[in-house]
Amino acid sequence: MLGVRKAWVLYTPEINEETKTLIEQSLAQRRMLLLIGKCRVEYQGRATSRLDAGDRLIIVKQDHSLLVHRPIGHEAVNWQLSGCVFRVSIEEGALVVTSIHQRPHELVKICFDQLHLAVILNLKDQAEFTLHATEEDMQKAILLEPSILEDGFTPVSYEKKVEPGFVDIYGVDSEGRFAVVEIKRKAAGRNAVLQLSRYVKTLREGANREVRGILAAPEIAKGCQRLLESLKLSFKPLNPQKCASILQRTKTLSLTDFLETHQ
Repeated sequence: MLGVRKAWVLYTPEINEETKTLIEQSLAQRRMLLLIGKCRVEYQGRATSRLDAGDRLIIVKQDHSLLVHRPIGHEAVNWQLSGCVFRVSIEEGALVVTSIHQRPHELVKICFDQLHLAVILNLKDQAEFTLHATEEDMQKAILLEPSILEDGFTPVSYEKKVEPGFVDIYGVDSEGRFAVVEIKRKAAGRNAVLQLSRYVKTLREGANREVRGILAAPEIAKGCQRLLESLKLSFKPLNPQKCASILQRTKTLSLTDFLETHQ
């Protein structure tokens, strides 16, 4: 059995029972496995494919997901989700690693005619993953899920041209009032409040209904709340990390594509 050390590295390992057993042990113990060698790859599942012999990198992660990479390109040519069952065998002089995924049912069969390198890793990673959103990301998140700004808000347009500049988002609130939204990724200060006030003033001059101003940011700078209230503007806390998570869950669309498909 494999011990507790972090890594085992085998240079040009022979294809024999000893190598087969070592790979089986690494899979049984949920170690990360890297195999580099000349191999053929067959896939059966929602479609079928075959990749003739070539030098490739095979990665089996500790959750039993699988990636097959060619020497160029960042995307895997074959891959399977976590939870695969692996079988290792020697067939006609080749080391065969077969990965089976149950739902959906898929099979990837990798036949190594030659191994250049085998690496077995015992890795630990429990760090929290933090996403950081830009103002454009926050804008897009509101367009995708308007309720993160406030319930009943309906976006109408974005980057609307007005006399002082461009409004981040222009929409209608739950009471039918026009709403001008100014977005800031960090604490919104005095300049952001005054900028929003200019937008609202310009739009009120040509509107036939009430126009609200909404400042959306993680927080408002100290001393700006009173200015915001005196100008009759609203502040809505907006978490950049929450916006980033919304984008991660949603199919990537340009803002133009999004508005076109939701009109």
